[in-house]
Amino acid sequence: MAGKKIYFASDFHLGVPTLESSLAREKKVCQWLDMIKSDAEEIFLVGDIFDFWYEYVYTIPKGYTRLLGKIAELTDSGIKVHFFTGNHDLWMKDYFIEELNVSVYHDPIIREFNGKRFYIGHGDGLGPGDNWYKFLKLIFKSKVCQWLYSRLHPNLAFWLARKSSKRSRIITADSDEKFLGEENEWLYLFAKEYVKTEKMDYFIFGHRHLPLDMNVDGKARYINLGEWINYRTYAVFDGTDLKLEKFDP
Repeated sequence: MAGKKIYFASDFHLGVPTLESSLAREKKVCQWLDMIKSDAEEIFLVGDIFDFWYEYVYTIPKGYTRLLGKIAELTDSGIKVHFFTGNHDLWMKDYFIEELNVSVYHDPIIREFNGKRFYIGHGDGLGPGDNWYKFLKLIFKSKVCQWLYSRLHPNLAFWLARKSSKRSRIITADSDEKFLGEENEWLYLFAKEYVKTEKMDYFIFGHRHLPLDMNVDGKARYINLGEWINYRTYAVFDGTDLKLEKFDP
């Protein structure tokens, strides 16, 4: 990967809170992708890219044409793009794979770049606590439940999902803006437990919304990518070091 870099970003939450603000954010994301495409070898989009996504056999949510076109442009040029489902867009199926030539992951993965090991995932459902969400996630990922949900007309199905998404954001907004302390940052605790038995250099997560760069017992670093409604932060690995940066168009 001489001269090339690996990029990570998450939590664009396209679609909220308004059409106008979402479109402006989508254009910034595309500006960022334009900026990095000259030296990007791989790009990891680590979940909650959309505030809601659900695929029927012949129907997907409307909108996002600028981002989808930009991703197609990147993959057509030979840049590898990886998409991780988050808790808001976990119903991703094969549309991105077939239309955009993007790799789609529903669970965390481990990759190695230049001898450095990366644990990469959205982060939802990891670490201690949050048992209610972990239970709901099992239901949401159930093939039976997805089949039943698909029986709803898309107008009703998408309305229900967006209403639920808005309620979830209202509940968690305050905690998303505050550092909770090492003893309460659940993804940091997950990383701390993990390195007790497995060697890892970097843990890359989204979901938390707060940009974080934390040392994990001198054995690894936990990077939370933040979100693009307020921060527009991302991580870049140049083959030697990983940095958390902010995009200022």
